[in-house]
Amino acid sequence: MGKSRGARRARGAVEAVVEQVDGGLAELIPDRERARAWTLLIDGAPQSHVDLDDPAHLSFEYQRRLGHVIDLAAPAGKPVHAVHLGGGAFTLARYVAATRPRSTQQVVERDATLVQLVRRELPLDPNARIRVRSADAREGLAKVPEGWADLVIADVFSGARTPGHLTSTEFLDEVRRALRPGGIYAANLADGPPLAHLRGQIATAAARFAQLALVADPAVLRGKRFGNAVLVACDLPLPVAELTRRAASDPHPGRVEHGRALTDFTGGAAPVADAAAVASPAPPPSVFR
Repeated sequence: MGKSRGARRARGAVEAVVEQVDGGLAELIPDRERARAWTLLIDGAPQSHVDLDDPAHLSFEYQRRLGHVIDLAAPAGKPVHAVHLGGGAFTLARYVAATRPRSTQQVVERDATLVQLVRRELPLDPNARIRVRSADAREGLAKVPEGWADLVIADVFSGARTPGHLTSTEFLDEVRRALRPGGIYAANLADGPPLAHLRGQIATAAARFAQLALVADPAVLRGKRFGNAVLVACDLPLPVAELTRRAASDPHPGRVEHGRALTDFTGGAAPVADAAAVASPAPPPSVFR
């Protein structure tokens, strides 16, 4: 199968789109319950879900939690400047455009072939102010003007693992440079028992930001299973009470940790520097079955 049009496989009335991209085998699978909705998988790992008719609909658990952060990052409907590190199918950029019209956004996605596939099959609203840059996340972030962003969202996975150079204090220095004073950083993290990566990422963020919160399934926080956790960081107080309420009432209920409880959760883990940074752990095969 080529890199141009790839292959189409029958999946009910609508065909799946299967194409080789830089990061592996991409599959766009039609949603059986939503007429113009699709799930993007890379090498079998679910990456994004997009509903072209309702871009404010978020299906994946971690994307819903990042959606709560987006909702609380500014007064309802107020346009924001947002940077998305990791594009996938641009789900969260579409969400910001739908819920905060006139927002200006930059998406940094290293996989240029994936960007072409998504633009072709799941086109962006031409009126949305979304610029997509095909570059490494850290290199693309370095080109964001200082103090430009109200919100920086990191959701970068290569082979289902976050690259090591996006886990360090030096990386967070670049995030802080791009954020306006009081801007919010949110990251999708993935880990399983014994949660060493997650604890290290919390300690790293605590070394650069005054306020932190973590949203995750309680089973993940207890080290019972591999899963996602959303880390939120800012220099100003975070809307913890409202975030807690939204996480608890979500179809995928989550728990919010912050303050002393979150500090205790790190178990004395040290911040991660570039020199010692490694990729996040690979998920067990059972995660995607």
